[in-house]
Amino acid sequence: MTTFWLLLTLAALLWYGSVTIYVSIKGASDIREMLARLKRRDRND
Repeated sequence: MTTFWLLLTLAALLWYGSVTIYVSIKGASDIREMLARLKRRDRND
């Protein structure tokens, strides 16, 4: 039973880590895009 909980914990940590990395990469990309759009809009005004 200990092996089951160890594997379940490792799977949950792997899933959580991968989701965290994915969200941070996409978030950084979205922030860069947003700042570029704001900079373009600021130059046009």
